[in-house]
Amino acid sequence: MAELENPNVMPNLITFLSSLLQKVAESNDVNGRFQPQKISVFHGLTRPTITIQNYLDRIYKYANCSPSCFIVAYVYLDRFAQRQTSLPINSFNVHRLLITSVMVAAKFMDDMYYNNAYYAKVGGISTTEMNFLEVDFLFGLGFHLNVTPNTFHTYYSYLQREMMLQPPPSIADSSLSLGRSLKAHLCFNEEESSHQKQQQLAV
Repeated sequence: MAELENPNVMPNLITFLSSLLQKVAESNDVNGRFQPQKISVFHGLTRPTITIQNYLDRIYKYANCSPSCFIVAYVYLDRFAQRQTSLPINSFNVHRLLITSVMVAAKFMDDMYYNNAYYAKVGGISTTEMNFLEVDFLFGLGFHLNVTPNTFHTYYSYLQREMMLQPPPSIADSSLSLGRSLKAHLCFNEEESSHQKQQQLAV
């Protein structure tokens, strides 16, 4: 999408996505005290010291992937959360999920992309771990990688609208749920048009 090539658009989008994921992670951190959550290869022993904002800024700066990859990565995170309901995004796994989703999106979307070793260096992990994360992420998605133009437009339009209207939505105010396990995001039925969105707020 040509609009994403505007140098003023992507920094704002990265900031908004970071804030949105921060809210999701913090919410699920709290919920994790009361609900059992699966431990996976994405789960770190401790919370990373780097903020989500700085981490996503780093990925954006060094990944050199097309801007569309970040929208597609966002779609992938939503799909992953919908399929892996016992693995909500939280402060212990959000960084690894981010670097993996962007890398997978770049491989699927771009004609030229860096290898796993490069993304591992950008993400601050080993190449071996990056390889394991990629495999688990693909299986977690059920290898559902294709993103139709309609789906891409629906997700991007939501982000664009929210950026123009207000700061990232709070848990209570969000009109969309990025996966039932996230409790704070967009969740679209991709079989429907963007005019047939259903509100899905997890209990």
